[in-house]
Amino acid sequence: MKWEDLQSSENIEDRRGDGPMIAGGPRMGAGGIGLGTIVILGLIGWALGINPAILIGGAEMISNMRQEREAALPRQEAPRQSAPPTDQLGRFVAKVVGSNEQVWSQVLPEQKGVRFQAPRLVLYSGYTQSRCGMAQSAMGPFYCPLDQRVYLDTSFFRDMQRRFGGGGDFAYAYVISHEMGHHIQNLLGILPKVQRAQQMAGSRSEANALSVRAELMADCLAGVWANNANKREPILEEGDVEQAVAAAQAIGDDRQQRATRGYVVPDSFTHGSSAQRTQWLLKGLRTGSIDACNTFAY
Repeated sequence: MKWEDLQSSENIEDRRGDGPMIAGGPRMGAGGIGLGTIVILGLIGWALGINPAILIGGAEMISNMRQEREAALPRQEAPRQSAPPTDQLGRFVAKVVGSNEQVWSQVLPEQKGVRFQAPRLVLYSGYTQSRCGMAQSAMGPFYCPLDQRVYLDTSFFRDMQRRFGGGGDFAYAYVISHEMGHHIQNLLGILPKVQRAQQMAGSRSEANALSVRAELMADCLAGVWANNANKREPILEEGDVEQAVAAAQAIGDDRQQRATRGYVVPDSFTHGSSAQRTQWLLKGLRTGSIDACNTFAY
C-alpha cells in the first residue's frame, strides 16, 4: 500500500505509555499527608503551645476526606496534543485516518447529503479511559459513539500477524477504516437505531444478529473508503486486496471461536463469519457506494 504521500490527520490523541489519571490530580499516598507537612505542623504546635498530635490528626482527617471525594470523581484522561505522531506506526495510522477524512468529507455529502464531522483516534498501549468505559488492548480496536473517538492499541496489529495470520499495511488500514465506518454509521443515525433495537431484542441471539449486521456494514464502508481513496490517488498495490481479505478472514467470529473453543456457535457471533466479512468488504471495495452496504436489507 502506498501510504507515505497521504495527508496526515491532526485528529490523533497519542496516549501510548500513559496510564489513566484521576480528575483533580493524582491521589496522595497512604497516610494522607507527607513527612514535610507533619514537621511543619509539629513546629506550629510547639510555637503555639498546642499538642502537635491534634493538628496532625485534623490535617489527616481533611486529607482523607479529600481523597474520598476524588475517588468518587469519574476517571478521565489528561488533555493530549493532537499533532500527528512521529514514529512510523503512528505516522501510518495518522495518514490512514487522514485519507478517511478526505474521502468521507466528499463521499458522505455527495451520496447521502450528510455533512462529515471527523472523529478523533486515540492511540494507547495497555489500557485507557473512554466515555464508553475502560479501553483495554484485549478488546481490540473499537469506536465509542459517546465521545466520537476510535480507540486503537496498535499491539492488535501484531496479534493479527502472530495469532490470526493476517497482516500488512492495507490489512491494518482496513481495520482502522472499519472503525471509521462505525463513525459514518453514527453520523447517518444508523448506530443509535441499532443500539435501541438491541435493547428491545427478545433474546441475546437476536441482539447478536443486529450487531453482526452493523459490523458487516462497517466492513463494507471500509471497502467504500478504499475504493474512493484509490480513485483520488492510487494507493493499492499488488497483493493489497489479498491482505485485506486475509485479515477479514482472520478476525471472523467462526475462525476465532474455532481457535479458542474448538467449535463454532453461530448464534453467539457478534461480528460475522470470515466469509461474510470478506463478502461485504469486497462489495464496498468493488462499488464504492454507501447504499451498497445496506446489510439491514438482507
